[in-house]
Amino acid sequence: MSRAILGLGANLGDRKETLLAAVDAIGHLPKTSLLSLSGFYETEPIGVPDEQPDYLNCVAEVETQLSPEAMLGACLGIEAALGRVRLYEKSPRVIDIDLILYEGEQRQTEELALPHPAMLERAFVLVPLAELYPQRVVYGYDFSQPLEAVRGQRLRKI
Repeated sequence: MSRAILGLGANLGDRKETLLAAVDAIGHLPKTSLLSLSGFYETEPIGVPDEQPDYLNCVAEVETQLSPEAMLGACLGIEAALGRVRLYEKSPRVIDIDLILYEGEQRQTEELALPHPAMLERAFVLVPLAELYPQRVVYGYDFSQPLEAVRGQRLRKI
């Protein structure tokens, strides 16, 4: 079994209920169990092309026998089942599930980048991750300095 970190976000509809439904679906994936879930954090959209509502974000840690590619595919399936429609890059979304880290794995393909290339720039990933890993090291990645660097980003725990 391997462990993986997933980042979840939503800025349309009932954000908290959608995040909880996504976490529930993740916990029901084959050969996968939910190990921990951070608190929920409200954040403003970053780098979006238009005005959008604030996001509600969290991170989850799972233990799984799924490969990174299978986990990504399962997350995309959960997004679709919960009503995600990809209108344009960085469009508002009912749910977004990113595979942030996968224990012992690195990838740089068109479909999957591990670790997630923007994780060290996003308070909405690093602050919830620090809840789960207060020592600021996860799967060998020390995120203490990047965490300090994003402290200025607006983030509010719900």
